[in-house]
Amino acid sequence: MIINNPADFGMAIRKRRKELGYTQRYLSEFTGFSISFISDLENGKSTAELGKTIYLANMLGLDITIDPR
Repeated sequence: MIINNPADFGMAIRKRRKELGYTQRYLSEFTGFSISFISDLENGKSTAELGKTIYLANMLGLDITIDPR
């Protein structure tokens, strides 16, 4: 999946979370991140912390790669 903006990234996170059957509450309890952070990330909020975002994606089994166009 090509990510062009925060909304695309959030959609990918939400899709994967739902594929795994996880709730936002479960992720919050497991990671220690607030439900509001997870919700903001899934809704494409552009100010989400990068470190937390990468950690959450990896925790959900998603790899992040950057390739030249």
